[in-house]
Amino acid sequence: MGVVRRRSGSFVLKVNPILCDGFGHCHELAPELVDVDEWGYPIVATEPVPLSNSGVLQSARYAVRGCPRQALSIERSNDTEKPQ
Repeated sequence: MGVVRRRSGSFVLKVNPILCDGFGHCHELAPELVDVDEWGYPIVATEPVPLSNSGVLQSARYAVRGCPRQALSIERSNDTEKPQ
């Protein structure tokens, strides 16, 4: 039998505004995470997305790979760190 791994934690899609040229590919590849402004520059969701949401995670990966300026990255975070 195979081992089932549960993904814990969350991720956020980040954009480097200096590298971004506003092509808008990220919106096409990850519309759940990215809106664009009137000039085509991304407005990225700031709420962490659970890693268990594999569909959105896959879209984020496509957006990172599809960015012609390599302006996107995926940052992971742990849910174990809670503010006191």
